Amino acid sequence: MTDQQPDLDAVARAILDTNHYMTLGTADADGHPWVSPVFFAAASGYRDLYWISSPEATHSRNLAARPELSIVVFDSKAPVGTGQAVYMAATAAELSGADLDRGLQVYPGEAGRRAGARDRAPADLLAPSLYRLYHASVTQHWVLDPGAAPDQRTPVSP
Repeated sequence: MTDQQPDLDAVARAILDTNHYMTLGTADADGHPWVSPVFFAAASGYRDLYWISSPEATHSRNLAARPELSIVVFDSKAPVGTGQAVYMAATAAELSGADLDRGLQVYPGEAGRRAGARDRAPADLLAPSLYRLYHASVTQHWVLDPGAAPDQRTPVSP
């Protein structure tokens, strides 16, 4: 890497560390797309992402039918032409049992608490509660490589 080339892994880490919302790209059983922004917390080298949603939300129903999704995290306040994002491929599911307990050790995280998110107990996220904890297992991360062709996504390991 030259002084001119950014460390793309560091770019991805900075984006994931400084933004609180990710956009989930889901599809229903028939393949109709849907996107939704959600507050998230990350763990395990940004390979495990957690969020709370209603199981009745469109994206949650979509994930129940088709667990594959795409995710984007970006700074929506970046000036035009300077924006960068982390693009991800993942599978996701609603958590319960021991997985819910493990997820609550991550969510909302210290950054989330500073942003106003509050800790939850397992009972807060089980029926008859209106919300559940979800987990995405990320299989691939990409960022745009400014040294490559326009809009070329380059794999990274944040």
